[in-house]
Amino acid sequence: MKKIFNLLLCLFPLITLNAQINEIGVFLGGSNFVGDVGKTNYIAPEKLAFGILYKWNKSPRHSYRFSYTQSTVTGNDRESEETGRSNRGYRFENNVKELSAGLEFNFFDFNLHDYHPKITPYIYSGLSYFMYDELYISGGQTRKDKNSSSIAIPITLGIKSNVSPNFVLGLEVGARYTFTDDIDGSNPGNDALSSLRFGNLNNNDWYVFTGVTLTYTFGLKPCYCAE
Repeated sequence: MKKIFNLLLCLFPLITLNAQINEIGVFLGGSNFVGDVGKTNYIAPEKLAFGILYKWNKSPRHSYRFSYTQSTVTGNDRESEETGRSNRGYRFENNVKELSAGLEFNFFDFNLHDYHPKITPYIYSGLSYFMYDELYISGGQTRKDKNSSSIAIPITLGIKSNVSPNFVLGLEVGARYTFTDDIDGSNPGNDALSSLRFGNLNNNDWYVFTGVTLTYTFGLKPCYCAE
């Protein structure tokens, strides 16, 4: 009876906690903006982006992910290949501070309890809340109207590998489709500034984070019992 009891104690964490391991780490890379001012390249890191992230690996195929990332996003018409923008010459700079939560899905099994080297592509999406400044452009000068915030949908593709028993290194590109069109000052939300609106007012802004993640893994490991 005692042997059976000990076996059950050993199997219980194996069943319930086998894949529930934690990761905490950092993101470091660059950001770029896609909107009505500046270049239209979707992946062209310009400014430093950094943040922290936490993952709870529910299974070898998926994990819940939470992160905080911040960066300066900029746009300069003079750097655009579009003649109209280049001749116009508008420019802006804005600060984005983002909180994000969602689900990360691994294309291949990524069991962190197995210490053999492994690699997998992954995709992440969820919901992001970000803070920024509402801008407007008047007389060619960019000015701040007020502090604001909005929602974005992150669409992130990446690839990662466990480079050691306790560290996972990843490379990812994450585009954010925002629910606003005034990060660059082209569509101020203040109705008193409606005469200053320009560009395609039917398309919302995007910003992109490109970089590397390094996370440290920790948590309860499976119990292997001798008979």
